[in-house]
Amino acid sequence: MTGTRDAARPGHLPAVPPTTRSKRPALVLGGAFVALVAVVLTGIGIGAFPLPPGAVVVTLLNRALDAIGVDPLPGGLGHTGEAVLLELRLPRVILAVLVGAALSVSGAAFQGVFRNPLADPYLLGAAAGAGLGATLVIAYSPATSLGPFGIVPLAAFAGALVGVGCALLLGTAAGGSQSATLLLAGIAVASFLAAGQTLVQQQNTEDLREVYGWLLGQLGRSTWADVGMVLPYLGTAVIVLLLCGRALDVLAVGDDEASSLGVHPGRVRLLVILAASLATASAVAVSGLIGFVGLVVPHIARRLIGSSYHLVLPASLLVGGAFLVLADLVARVVLAPAELPIGVVTAFIGAPFFAGLLWVGARRR
Repeated sequence: MTGTRDAARPGHLPAVPPTTRSKRPALVLGGAFVALVAVVLTGIGIGAFPLPPGAVVVTLLNRALDAIGVDPLPGGLGHTGEAVLLELRLPRVILAVLVGAALSVSGAAFQGVFRNPLADPYLLGAAAGAGLGATLVIAYSPATSLGPFGIVPLAAFAGALVGVGCALLLGTAAGGSQSATLLLAGIAVASFLAAGQTLVQQQNTEDLREVYGWLLGQLGRSTWADVGMVLPYLGTAVIVLLLCGRALDVLAVGDDEASSLGVHPGRVRLLVILAASLATASAVAVSGLIGFVGLVVPHIARRLIGSSYHLVLPASLLVGGAFLVLADLVARVVLAPAELPIGVVTAFIGAPFFAGLLWVGARRR
């Protein structure tokens, strides 16, 4: 009777059954995972040499069965199709999933740390550092590879880490781990590194085409070596970020309240920034500078699953992987046989979205 009277009271909302509350995030995350698998199969199948999704699945299953000594299933791809799948399409699509997931979960983490819905993974100088590192080796390095890895991805990875490291050192020296101080330090470091990159480009104009090709983002040269290079760093960083989801929820109520609940805001902020920066540096190293993914996808995830970061982070991971595979698919087919830089595609999507965020924010003020 009490529950009936409460439900009938004006302004009183009846309690949502615990089963309903617990099932919705699981359904959203499960649906996002299914969508990611479907998008991956679509990205693998479409191209100059079409690969039927069913035959792709059978071929991949046969590879696993062959490893354990079981006879293959009928209906797989032929030799040419299998070569296209394993050497061209699959590493490219997997790398798109990894890069999209890394940028998206890093963007969500930065938005949580800085309590700013317009924060993105390049906030603390990762993009500028990666751009300078890549430009330096394109212009001056006589070598094109170091072992199985390209010299440009390695230099971009190192440059991104140096950029973020400089921003953290400057921010810490100027005022500790406060969000505003770190943001200003990131702006200063990014401006300095961007000026250095511009100087190098002006001194080496014959390399501008290659530099701009990298800066606009590209996945067309993806190999299994690229996947192997970034996977350990991405995996470690993403696990750390997912484990910090609850702490980010506590930080959202304010540093004083978080401290009273037993959370050390400075340590959590530094750990999340380091993990997100590592994920961003790894992604940038193999894909170039792909903009707006880390800004747009976390907002989509919040629309789907709510504002709690322990749910937004895994949702951003799945949605971001699917988003970048679709963007790469558009880049491949819209001007076929030519190919658009993937950064152009994400900018066409992200820039109007960014403008919409600004307009909504202005309407609410």
